[in-house]
Amino acid sequence: MELSFPQKPFRTHGGAAVPHRKHAAQSESVVMPVPSEVAIPMQMHVGAPCKPMVKPGDPVTVGQKIGDSTGFVSAPIHASVSGKVKAIQKIQLCGGGYGDAVIIASDGKMEMCPDLKAPNITDLKSFLAAVRESGLVGLGGAGFPTHVKLNVPEGKKVDTLIINVAECEPYLTADNREALENTASVLDGVFTVKKMLGLSRGILAVESNKPQVIEKLRSMLDTDTRNTDKSVGVLALRATYPQGAEKVLIKACTDRVVPMGKLPADVGCIVMNVTSVAFLADYLKTGVPLVKKRLTVDGSAVAEPKNVIVPIGTRVRDVLAFVGMKGEPAKVLVGGPMMGMAVPTLDVPVQKQNNGLVCLDETEAHKPQMTACIRCGRCVMGCPMHLVPTRLEAYAKAKDVDALVDYDIMDCMECGTCAYNCPAGRPLVQAIRVGKALVKAGGAKK
Repeated sequence: MELSFPQKPFRTHGGAAVPHRKHAAQSESVVMPVPSEVAIPMQMHVGAPCKPMVKPGDPVTVGQKIGDSTGFVSAPIHASVSGKVKAIQKIQLCGGGYGDAVIIASDGKMEMCPDLKAPNITDLKSFLAAVRESGLVGLGGAGFPTHVKLNVPEGKKVDTLIINVAECEPYLTADNREALENTASVLDGVFTVKKMLGLSRGILAVESNKPQVIEKLRSMLDTDTRNTDKSVGVLALRATYPQGAEKVLIKACTDRVVPMGKLPADVGCIVMNVTSVAFLADYLKTGVPLVKKRLTVDGSAVAEPKNVIVPIGTRVRDVLAFVGMKGEPAKVLVGGPMMGMAVPTLDVPVQKQNNGLVCLDETEAHKPQMTACIRCGRCVMGCPMHLVPTRLEAYAKAKDVDALVDYDIMDCMECGTCAYNCPAGRPLVQAIRVGKALVKAGGAKK
């Protein structure tokens, strides 16, 4: 049975009216000059870390594979600059932990690997192999290897491809620029994935506060000969955070609910970030793997907000020096202010799944004083997953693992809506993360 295209988004629960602050929305992307050195982590994805395939002193070229793993849930890693391997050492990463990285001293030439060529796609198997070789992971922030996501398990029926163009976090505009500057590749990627997986429809989900993107995508789809059946279209979403969260997006686009512990494929959907699908289309044409990333650099400490294309592995310090600061930032977040992480040092490198650097001055970085919970219920009303954050906070503090499981703590996607809506300034997300760790540790013991 042929699926109809939704005429308007379905109702979703909760959310928060966060300020947009999309200062770089009209700023065309600029390419950062090649840094003198990059530090490329061997794990920029969910799953097994890669092992270095090079050693100190080895020459490398752009796109050369320098790390790989035999694990299925993993993705290879490639050199983002040409030059010489300076060292292989542990470095501190965005989340505060440490991991192995290949340090490359750039020669400034950006010479491409001579072995790069467009992959030969003959069937689904060769398509998935090519996706893996590209090094693509979820570029919206999750970092899940894309070849695993597109490898639909036997017995599951998937009919809908959803492209996340929502970009609902404040400040971030990198996906917005991808949709405007690389529209043809976005659509090429959509039709390719739809064809290779035998899907019935494709939905490009865009928040309604991005009219330029909506107009351009619709205009190009209207004249695209691959879309004569109108099975691919644009759905304008309500501009409310966290509209771009995977489970919220599926509900808004299809009215399907992903059960706890299940994946989008369990309800017939695959969700891809707009930059991911555009990169995939470009890779299939050129064979150039994932070696660069567009970042939005914005915030009260930034002199002039920009969208910057940088080699993966570029240190945050070098990116900020290129963009220009008003002064030393009090806090720098990798990602947006709702789900991003504060970097422990400006020497951390840009990773595949990073999409922005939000730099805050002392005033905006100031943490409000926490007070007692007043039982207002705003966190409950705002939670898109119908959870009770106050209960989760209390049970995490009490280390009551059974209660945390009963209250579905693992269904929390840590969007931060509860903490944003809380007038008492409670650190709800941090408490939930502690609770999740308790549940995982309890499960390991059992």
